[in-house]
Amino acid sequence: MRSAHEAAPAAVRTDDAVRTVVLIGLDGFGRQHLLNLARLATAGRAKLIAGVSFSDPGPEVRGEIPVYQTLAEARRDGHHPDVVIVSTPINTHYELAAEALRSGADVLLEKPPTATLEQFTELLEVAEESGGRVQVGFQSLGSHALPAIAELLAGTREEPGPIGELRAVGATGLWVRTVYYYQRSPWAGKREMDGVPVVDGVVTNPLAHAVKTALHIAGAKTLEDVAELSTELHHAHDIEADDTSIVQLRTASGIPVTAALTLCAAEQQDPWITISGTEGEALFYYTRDELVVHPNPQRPGYTETGPQTYQFERTDLLENLIDVQQGARAADGDPIQLLSPLASHGAFMRVLEAVRTAKPPAAVPAEHQNWVGSGVESHPVLLHIEEHLARAVKAAPSSFSSLGVPWAAAPASSGQLDVVVGAERRTVADLRTGTDISPTDSPRPFLDEVRTIGGVVVTDQQPLDHTWHLGVGVALQDVNGTNFWGGRTYTRDAGRYIWREDHGRIETAHQELADTQTGQRVSQQLSWIDAAGHTLLREQREITVGHESDLPSGWAMDFNTSLSPAGEETVSLGSPGSNGRLRGGYGGFFWRLPAVGGAEFFTAEASGEEAVHGSLTDWLAVSAEFLPLPSRAGSAGPATLIFLRGTENPDPWFVRHESYPGVGMSLAWEKAVPVRPGESVQRGLRVLILDGRLSREEVAGHVR
Repeated sequence: MRSAHEAAPAAVRTDDAVRTVVLIGLDGFGRQHLLNLARLATAGRAKLIAGVSFSDPGPEVRGEIPVYQTLAEARRDGHHPDVVIVSTPINTHYELAAEALRSGADVLLEKPPTATLEQFTELLEVAEESGGRVQVGFQSLGSHALPAIAELLAGTREEPGPIGELRAVGATGLWVRTVYYYQRSPWAGKREMDGVPVVDGVVTNPLAHAVKTALHIAGAKTLEDVAELSTELHHAHDIEADDTSIVQLRTASGIPVTAALTLCAAEQQDPWITISGTEGEALFYYTRDELVVHPNPQRPGYTETGPQTYQFERTDLLENLIDVQQGARAADGDPIQLLSPLASHGAFMRVLEAVRTAKPPAAVPAEHQNWVGSGVESHPVLLHIEEHLARAVKAAPSSFSSLGVPWAAAPASSGQLDVVVGAERRTVADLRTGTDISPTDSPRPFLDEVRTIGGVVVTDQQPLDHTWHLGVGVALQDVNGTNFWGGRTYTRDAGRYIWREDHGRIETAHQELADTQTGQRVSQQLSWIDAAGHTLLREQREITVGHESDLPSGWAMDFNTSLSPAGEETVSLGSPGSNGRLRGGYGGFFWRLPAVGGAEFFTAEASGEEAVHGSLTDWLAVSAEFLPLPSRAGSAGPATLIFLRGTENPDPWFVRHESYPGVGMSLAWEKAVPVRPGESVQRGLRVLILDGRLSREEVAGHVR
């Protein structure tokens, strides 16, 4: 990859005439254009001949050029520019750009190109009719890192590039905007003004470059390149528009794109694009044209010592437009093309239109934000926003709702589980359907926000280390070759984890929720469906929760499942362990714990991860200080979980602590388990969930 120290060969031009320019909008971002035009004038490339502006910043900023109130006035005074730059509020873009095109000029149009999708299609028609060119001012598209990224992903399945094939793209923006930012102009922070669309939100204006750059890398340029699209819009500032949002998109070629953006961060950071491949990832910091490549160290033939950082140059978009006007050719003889032509922004305009037509952004309640600073320099900081955005991009596509962020809409759920404590009912778990989980995380029903009587949350879901870990449930990584666990798949042939298009999903066919004397019982009939849509397994799952008199500080959960073939063929239930990974036979019942402090994992005979992992003891306990979760306020505290195997449950315990905290039972520890037609594999266990930390002796007393 060519870095900034290896500049691209200069273009060969057949016409070196200086291009004349009229700038519409001399203040605001127009000042940057004035600086750039001064540079190009010195280089003999362009000459600013007039300005159009309602607010004249004065000759110390714009020089001695004449300033008019309209482009028509400038033309009547004899100014017929080669290029018109439109650097004005979003709601004025269409009319000004159309007028400039009809006058015979090419246009450099600031982003976003128009305020509505209808205006965008009409402007495309005007450009075609007039024969004019429109370059849209997404400056990041001039970065020389973009061709390098394309090169990074240019390999084949047989010979992949440094990070393999493209799997997902994410945009992360953590910016700060003060009260003054929204007071500087009448249109700032507005969705509409006097009935005219403005669409000045985080997605469509301040961090629009992040969205557009992510779409470009994912190959989403035209309207037809977008297959699915959804948005979640919020605001903490007192504005109409959004300042904290997630955009989820799937391209026509199947690449998920997630833009997780906020103007309410604790500190402003350079935004970045995460390019996830099948063999690693790259981070593109587009504002500074820096690319950091993280290859997969487990990949055969890996020789790098760590992440590799590359710095690139950038082609100015106005200069690129002038090159095209001058018939410039690249070193290989090919004509130079516009880097950001209007026609390549249809996908972005689909996003803008989705934001524009969405219901008004939801306000973030005051308890989930802190205000910093004073007066017009003050700004809100959303609690844990960095973690929320990181999880959303990592679990692409995911959303604030799916992650359980407390100020977002409720996630996809089929109810709650309550226990009866005295005369009071207390919710101890949420029944999640899993339909809002990413396809590559193998969507499935699970118990979320399992908590003690005292309210300590003892599960996590979609954590950064393994986004496919979903609370409490049942999952297997190899069912006749289908991954119902999520993430990468361990194969015997590769001898390692690899990304495959083999993810299945588990859907609820029927559910019944009934009250008991001490709590509730949920019965679920579930279908295990492979990537091709075929049902491989039927599962009958029963979960009973209740508060018992001998558990004054806790409650009990009985979890039973029965798996049987859906068809007339034997189904193989496997795991990484059955496919050759030593002591890696996870699969079956699994409980993902949140971050824990001072955790103790122990049985009656042993303590510590290594000693209890793979054991066949009657019970296993976890006693820990459960740390706060970013999506659950006030959920930290001490608790103890006691796992007791069912009467005929032969599965070893699966325990993780050092790499991540979790407990499961390994249905296929070293060998796959065949399930024949007419038969079933049945597993059960009981879990005691108690407030406070218990010793081995205290746990043994509860077990007895």
